[in-house]
Amino acid sequence: MTPEELVALARKIGLSAVALTDHDCTTGVERFIAAGEAAGDGFVAISGVEISADVDCGTMHILGYFVDPSNRELEDVLIHIRDGRQVRNKKILARLNELGLELTWDEVAAFAGEDVVGRPHFAQALEARGYVKSKTQAFDRHLAKGKPGYVDRFRLRPADCISVIAGAGGVPVLAHPFTLDLAMPALRDLVRELKDAGLKGLETYYSEYSSEQEAQYRKLAAETGLLEAGGSDFHGAINPAIRLGSGFGSLNVPDELVAKLRDAALGASRV
Repeated sequence: MTPEELVALARKIGLSAVALTDHDCTTGVERFIAAGEAAGDGFVAISGVEISADVDCGTMHILGYFVDPSNRELEDVLIHIRDGRQVRNKKILARLNELGLELTWDEVAAFAGEDVVGRPHFAQALEARGYVKSKTQAFDRHLAKGKPGYVDRFRLRPADCISVIAGAGGVPVLAHPFTLDLAMPALRDLVRELKDAGLKGLETYYSEYSSEQEAQYRKLAAETGLLEAGGSDFHGAINPAIRLGSGFGSLNVPDELVAKLRDAALGASRV
């Protein structure tokens, strides 16, 4: 979706605020903010980014809310990360072709539009060709970590992700921590380490959390003195089952979280 379409959809379904946090990219953020301001009615459009961190266990994504998309250091880092994606994408394409799954770069890129090309777009291309029945199956058979079509790529260490987000005036938030595959004691220790490195928040509301996980993460945020954040992780047509704002239908992120995140961003800018 275009940034303007995203704002229009958010207003249509009655959201009071929405953040644009593309992976390793802030290209559409300025248009998104402009569309949000034009919408009026108190609607809040939040600038953001989502950066994948280099970790030894599972996967880690760090969100940056209220970042300045024109920040030069942030953009230089994101360009370096995207360049790494390009190298990786070429290797993934070659591996899939070697496996007898014939795809062209144009086929894959067509699913991304103007977006950064990633594994979900390879999954869409595999499904369109009939090699798999669904995007989930594409990951399970070919694209997930440890599968024959998987290729790793350049990532920053977590502390560096946090630093570059903070340097751009943003609030660093650990996204969906269950993807780290850690038991709660180990996760608690890691979150405390990340807080010492400058982490400000934890994603406590998320489409794929069970009620038990939500309660656990809210408790963890309280124990560690972190702000709470939440999001649907809406990706549009790549995963149509997840709806903007409401996830699978029951997600409800409280309005007051936005004000606290904004206050944290404003407080950081005064330092």
